Parts: sequence; C-alpha cells; structure tokens
Amino acid sequence: MSDLEVQAGLAAQSRQSGPSRRLGVAETAAGVLALFLLVSAVVPQLLAPGDPLAIDPLSAFQPPNLAHGFGTDESGRDIYSRVVHGTQYSLVIGAIATAIGLGLGILLGTLAGMLGRVVDFTVNRFLEVLFAFPGLLLALLFIVIFGPGVVTATIAVGLSTAPGYARTIRAQLITVRSQAFVEAATVLGRTRWQILLRHILPNTLAPLFVLATLGVGQAIVWAATLSYLGLGAEPPTSEWGAMLSAGRTYITSAWWMSFFPGLFIVLTAVTATVLGRSIDRRMRHA
Repeated sequence: MSDLEVQAGLAAQSRQSGPSRRLGVAETAAGVLALFLLVSAVVPQLLAPGDPLAIDPLSAFQPPNLAHGFGTDESGRDIYSRVVHGTQYSLVIGAIATAIGLGLGILLGTLAGMLGRVVDFTVNRFLEVLFAFPGLLLALLFIVIFGPGVVTATIAVGLSTAPGYARTIRAQLITVRSQAFVEAATVLGRTRWQILLRHILPNTLAPLFVLATLGVGQAIVWAATLSYLGLGAEPPTSEWGAMLSAGRTYITSAWWMSFFPGLFIVLTAVTATVLGRSIDRRMRHA
C-alpha cells in the first residue's frame, strides 16, 4: 500500500471518527448526569441527607451559600435537598407516563397495522382527531374532566403522548410486514398472530427503546408544566414543577427558588435527548 493510500485511509477514518469524538463529550456528560439522577431517585439520602420538608423560619430566603448550596425557600427549607428528593417524583411520573403512552401506542399501532384497511382507517381517523389537539392541551382537557392531582396528571401526559407513538409503531409495522422473512413465514403456514408475535413485533419494538428514552424527558417537562399550573403535584411536595410554582411568587427577590428546579428539568430533558439519540445512532450503525 502506498503512502498516499495510507494517508487517504487515515483521513477517511478521521472524518468518520470526528463526529463521534465530538458527541462523546456530550454522551459522557449525559451519562454522568443520568447516574446522578438515578442515584437521587433511588437513594436520595446518599446525596442529600437532610429532610426536604424540614422547616426553619429563621433561615428563610437565604441565597446560595456554603450551608445551603441552592439557598432556602420561604419556609427555610433547603432547596438542594428538595431538588434531590424531588428527582424521584419527577422520574417516576415521567417513566409511568411514558409507559402509558407506549402501551396505548403499541395497541393502537398494532391494530392499525395488522387488522386490515377498515380498522386502519378507523384508527387513523381517531389519531387525527387526537393530533388536532396539541399534546399539552389534550392533557389539560383530561384533567378538566377528571380533576387535578399527581395520578391524573401522569395519566393525562401518557394519553397525550400515545398518538405519536401509535403512528410511529404503525409505520414500523407496515415496513416490517413487507420484509422477505415475513413473507417466508406466511408461505410456511404461520398464522397471523404467530407472525405478529414471533417476527413482526420483535423487529418493530426495538426502536421503541429509543422513543421511550426521548419520551421520558418530554413527559417530565409536561408533568412539571401541569404542576406549575397547579394541576399536578402540589406544595409542599418537592416535585420540580410544584417547586417552580411555589417560587414564582418570589422570582424577583429569591430567584434561586425557581432557578434550580427549572435547571434540573432542563438538564433532565437534555440528558434524555442526548442518550436517546446516541442509542439510536449506535443501533443504526450496529
């Protein structure tokens, strides 16, 4: 091999690996933050041993300092402890809402993609009606009907994300259904449900892990929005949206009350997006 060929190969390798190196920093940062959030959700006492509900009126409205890294709120509660302990609420709400949305999406997408034109037409029209409402507006409509609360807000967020999942799954099902291995299974006399369970769904549900990772971040943001509006978790719960709602009254005099829970909402959503896209990229190049 000539020197020119070697140099060309190294240049090509550099061009291919360059984006990976640039994304590696983001992936590493997202992984570290994801680990921090996971520990905060599972064992918050390890990172914040203080009681997030402990009231100390003499320490109220303290800005960030050595004793209280994120400052204190109007009741003297430590903002850092509340943010760490609130991770559990936000992640659980996001995970359950995503599971609800995915479950409904799989059901509707499978019905549309496997049961013929009439069912496909009916499900598609139903999805189009749901798509006519913005996701957050659909969640608000559900809460208006069934009342506010953490459970209702979680279900509402899950329902509002289901149409997008259903349409994605339907498209994936139709693509997989036309593959040669599905036609071979049909020729071998497999029933429709055998083909669905053994061949189509395993190849359709793989990308759902990426969708779920991205969906958790979106669900957390929407759930926090509902809590901020007073329709989800309520104070003194240390859920991030509820903390934002409590801090908006003092935004001009105690900015830290809203800044830090808002920062963690944004960081969590960005982390989920970076990890989801990283997983998607690796799956495509596997």
